[in-house]
Amino acid sequence: MSASDLTDRAGEPAEPAPVAGLPPRRVLGQEVLLVLGLSLAASAAYALVSLLSAPIKGVAAPLFSSAGLAYQLLDVATPLVPVALAAHFLARSGESLASIGLDSRRPGADAAWAVALAAAVGAVGLVIYAAAVELGVNRAVVPVPPTGRWWTIPVLLLAALRSGLLEEVVVCGYLLRRLDQLGWSPARALGASALLRAGYHLYQGFGGFVGNFVLGLFFGRIYQRQGRTTPLVLAHFLVDAAAGLGYLALRGKVSWLPG
Repeated sequence: MSASDLTDRAGEPAEPAPVAGLPPRRVLGQEVLLVLGLSLAASAAYALVSLLSAPIKGVAAPLFSSAGLAYQLLDVATPLVPVALAAHFLARSGESLASIGLDSRRPGADAAWAVALAAAVGAVGLVIYAAAVELGVNRAVVPVPPTGRWWTIPVLLLAALRSGLLEEVVVCGYLLRRLDQLGWSPARALGASALLRAGYHLYQGFGGFVGNFVLGLFFGRIYQRQGRTTPLVLAHFLVDAAAGLGYLALRGKVSWLPG
């Protein structure tokens, strides 16, 4: 694979072709609010309440409930409904998930991008997280389902895929495309997308907010330049899976990981 394969269109902003079936701007704006209100905007509101209603220092932030397998699977499946809703709205306006770059047209290049992005994001994110927990401005995240079950790792991997699809399809691909179609400037749309991503991570504390705002700018700009969601979904999956597997391997051995 050549370097040009990995940098295809990297220097050009993604400009969606005009779509004849788009509804009026007012309806399009209402559509965006409904998709976000049913998904990550609602999560951001809950995260803000969580941040304001409990202390940060010395507090753990579990990403999974302590419920059994059936509930874990429901928790994985139900957040994917907004992804299906976004796909439905795209199809209704004559577009598709391929319109936001979620397809398998470039498996080699997408996989290479995903590994590179996951390595960079994982390394920087780990430093920010560890520093924030040490400073007492972030809660200690527990990124795994209940341990000691046969389904702990399968559910962890399914949840990592769910988060990759939900966040990157809705916050990057769908939202940035729709804001572009609504006439927002690339910079304004990028800021809104990054702020939303940071907002629904507020339950972790201020470190989670800042780290995910930076991540939102980074991933969002990559999408704006390449128009590809697939490598972002794969990279997000790799980061979350590595975080969970790393936690299982290192808990009790590293001071900033809750036991």
